[in-house]
Amino acid sequence: MPTIKVPPVLRSQTNGEAEVTVNGGTVGAALEALAERYPATREQLFSPEGDLNRYVNVYLNDEDVRVLDGLDTTASESDTVVILPAMAGG
Repeated sequence: MPTIKVPPVLRSQTNGEAEVTVNGGTVGAALEALAERYPATREQLFSPEGDLNRYVNVYLNDEDVRVLDGLDTTASESDTVVILPAMAGG
């Protein structure tokens, strides 16, 4: 069961939880489990097509999943999934 680190911007949607342990053999399954437990996170994480929103960065043990296998990246019970919303500014 991987652990998901929830950024402060999403914690109001996870009842204040900073870390959530979920079932899932892939990063996508883990994020889906988070969205099932906390439905308000779904539109923040996923596009209507089920892809990661482009402004959401996800890391598995400090590796960007976009350079791995994306949402299909294998996640084990000892892994940590970190959600980092992209920052905008100028």
